[in-house]
Amino acid sequence: MLAISDLVVRYPKADENALNHVNLTFKKGEFVCVLGKSGAGKSTFIRTINRLQPLTTGNVTWEGTNLTELPETKMRSFRSDMVMIFQHFNLIPRMTVFQNTLTGSFGKRPTYKNILGLFSEEEQRRALEAIKEVGLEKHANKRVEALSGGQKQRVGIARALLQDPKILLGDEPVASLDPTTSRKIFELLKRIHEERELLSIINIHDVHLAKEFATRIVAFRDGQLIFDGKPNEVDDHVFTEVYQ
Repeated sequence: MLAISDLVVRYPKADENALNHVNLTFKKGEFVCVLGKSGAGKSTFIRTINRLQPLTTGNVTWEGTNLTELPETKMRSFRSDMVMIFQHFNLIPRMTVFQNTLTGSFGKRPTYKNILGLFSEEEQRRALEAIKEVGLEKHANKRVEALSGGQKQRVGIARALLQDPKILLGDEPVASLDPTTSRKIFELLKRIHEERELLSIINIHDVHLAKEFATRIVAFRDGQLIFDGKPNEVDDHVFTEVYQ
């Protein structure tokens, strides 16, 4: 279980909190979509879960461990349970699909092996399996810079799978993609979520995609949690409250 307790985030020199006393609990198997206008606090919320964004006060607890009390050295191993998929992919353009996917194993390996690029046969096999799982096996040896946006996001997902995660976090993973590609990426994410029995928490602007794929929707406005419910409860009133 992931528990967020009385979470407050205020950026330096800001007049108001980016997140204001947020309390939420998530369970394995939930596919959660996070809604809100730009600046509502969605990205801050997602990035606070794995401490990419420091919190001001409050606690984030994962399976009984208070992550806010862990030193960075120990937080590194916990981050391997919480993979992040980004809007702008965060890939290395001149490296191949295979090479980029292998970087997903970095968090669980000695630093010297990462620097020297030393990978076992088992690690390479798992990377190829992840690439196949996202449908890019024919592109494994192609440079990422030659791929389409949707293909690049699939590489990001393959890289995440190599970490064998328990939580999948998405920070606007389809915001830069066209509607058709966005749907395909969400179909892939939902399939992986169900097959691996993950907890998935994903920021998204597209309310229609959220209502179709999510099992639960939460929404923020001006740093405040203003909705937490089922997709079919997101009616015109909720939409107006979130986006007006």
